Amino acid sequence: MSRKKRIFLYVASAILALWLIGPILWIVDASFQLDNELFSVPPHWIPHNPTLDNYKFIITRVPPPAYDYDPGIIRMGHHASGEALAAIPALKNSLVVSTATMALNVAISVLAAYAFSRLKFVGRDASFFFIMMSRLIPTIAIAIPFFVIIDRLHLLDTYLALILVYLAFTLPFTIWFMTKYFDFMPPDLEDAAMVDGCTRFQCLTKVVIPVVAPGIAATAAFAFMASYSEFLFAVLLTKTMASKTVPVVLSAAAINLDASYALASTTVVLAIIPPILFALIFRKYITSGLSMAFGK
Repeated sequence: MSRKKRIFLYVASAILALWLIGPILWIVDASFQLDNELFSVPPHWIPHNPTLDNYKFIITRVPPPAYDYDPGIIRMGHHASGEALAAIPALKNSLVVSTATMALNVAISVLAAYAFSRLKFVGRDASFFFIMMSRLIPTIAIAIPFFVIIDRLHLLDTYLALILVYLAFTLPFTIWFMTKYFDFMPPDLEDAAMVDGCTRFQCLTKVVIPVVAPGIAATAAFAFMASYSEFLFAVLLTKTMASKTVPVVLSAAAINLDASYALASTTVVLAIIPPILFALIFRKYITSGLSMAFGK
C-alpha cells in the first residue's frame, strides 16, 4: 500500500473515530462543568473550572453551594433536581433487572440450546422454528397485550414484570446463538465422558460448559445490553421510582425544558459506566465467542 493511501486511511479512521466518540466525549466534558460555564460563548471545550459538584449532587442528594447561591446558574429548578435525584435509584433498578435477565437467559438458553443441538425428540424442529419466529413479531404490535397480561397478574411497577418481558424478547436470540455454538463443537469429548460413566447432564456441566464459556459470555453480554437499554416496556410497565429504569429517567430529562444540561450529562455518564465496565471485563470472552459463532 502506498504512503498516500495509508495517510488517507489514517485520516479517515481518525475522522470516523471522532464522529463516533465525539458526542460521548462532549457529554463527559459537560458533566465536569456547571451550567453557567456550559452555556458560555464561545463554548469551553476544556472546562476552565472543572468540578465534581454534579456528581456530588446526584450521589449525595445535597446541593453544592454553587447551586444554592450562584445566580449565574441557569435551569436549576425543582424539576432538574428531581430528575437528578432519580438517577441513582434508576441505575439500581436497571442493574437489578438487567442482571436477573442475564442470569436467567444464560441458564435457560444453555439448557435449551444443548437439547436442540444434541438431543433428538418429537417436535424439536417445530419447537425451534416457533421460538425463532416469535422474535420476528414487532415489539409495538404486542405491547398492549403484554400490558394487559402484566396488569391482570398484578405485576405492574415491579422488577418481575420487566424481567419476564425482557426474557420473552431476548431468549429467542440467545437460544439460537447457543444452539449454533453447540453445533460447531464436536461431540467427541461428550462421548468420551459418557463412556467413563458421566450422565448427559454431567457432560454438560463438567465438560461442555467450560469449553463454551466464550459463547456463554457473549450470550450474557447480549442479554444484559438489551435489557439495560430497553425503553418501550420500561416506560409502559413502570409508574414509580420503585422500578423505573435509566432509559425512562433519561427520556424525562430530555423532554424537560427546565432540565440542567450539566446534570443531565452527568446522569448519562453514570448510565453508560456499567455497560462499559461489563464490556471491558468480558471483552476477551465476548470477542472469541462471537468470532467462533459467526466466523465459521
